[in-house]
Amino acid sequence: MVKVGVVGMGFMGKTHVRAYQAAAAAGLPCQLVAVCDPNPLRLTGESTEGGNLSASIGKDPPERLFDAAAVRGFPNYDDLLASDVSLVSICTYTDSHVDFALRALVAGKHVLVEKPVAIKSEDVERLANAARNARTLCMPAMCMRFWPGWDFLREAIRDGRYGEVRSATFQRLGSGPDWANAFYSDLSRSGGAVVDLHIHDADFIVWCFGKPDSVSSVGDAAHITTQYHYENGPRHVVAEGAWDIAPSAGFRMKYLVNFERATLEFDMSKTPALNVFTAAGASAVPLPTTTGYDGQVRHLVNAIASGHRTVSPTVDQALTVARLLEAEIESALTKRQIRPR
Repeated sequence: MVKVGVVGMGFMGKTHVRAYQAAAAAGLPCQLVAVCDPNPLRLTGESTEGGNLSASIGKDPPERLFDAAAVRGFPNYDDLLASDVSLVSICTYTDSHVDFALRALVAGKHVLVEKPVAIKSEDVERLANAARNARTLCMPAMCMRFWPGWDFLREAIRDGRYGEVRSATFQRLGSGPDWANAFYSDLSRSGGAVVDLHIHDADFIVWCFGKPDSVSSVGDAAHITTQYHYENGPRHVVAEGAWDIAPSAGFRMKYLVNFERATLEFDMSKTPALNVFTAAGASAVPLPTTTGYDGQVRHLVNAIASGHRTVSPTVDQALTVARLLEAEIESALTKRQIRPR
């Protein structure tokens, strides 16, 4: 049984809690046994949707997120590390991720650390070095690798069922998070849309096509568009990420990938969300109701339970993406094509 402790009970912490609970209900060998947060209100098991608990108090009955009698609440992180939890999910602010993950590895815990691992690649590198030599597993939470419809695209690229990819475009557009505004508005801590949101598509592109030879970017921390250049690969790979869309416009998550013999389109706003277009016509791809959060949790729990020594993604891969994002930011600032380190 993998005993789980979730650290940081804001929006993402609650998302992780639900994913572990769903995994346990599906028969996976995991159990939520502890949560950690300095705010005592977040240790009671009662919560509301969204990231800001106080915003919904008095409006709707609070959600019972977990039974506080069965799940221990720790206001202090060191006390949680001293407990019998075997897997720690780190869902705190980005600038604490590396420190919390390193302490968990030293304590002999497995780690799932939310993205971005860190704003600066040198900080990600510190954790990558430690993870490489740790007795336990450490995995960055890159949920799009497990998202229904996105995993389908990755497999279609790998097995070549539609031929080679000719072009690929990705969009992830919305308004900034409506919780923890003091953190997200401080670009030195959050990295803005580039590091906190666009990172998903940058990671997915590297996962599918490898690290690009160079990048050309336009925009800023709130809205960036990047073309990824490959000497041996697709000629047209572009991703756009933004936090500057009006809240009433909603959130958009899309891809359009053109193969030799088919075009795949995913659009979360449509039903069905994923369609394959060929010379014979269009066909919908049925997708499970699980999310990428469910997928990443189940992947790590299964790896721990089966004694595997590897997971995907790795912190080394997160380091590659951190360096790629730095190249994109440099390209946008200098208006030059940049080779990632």
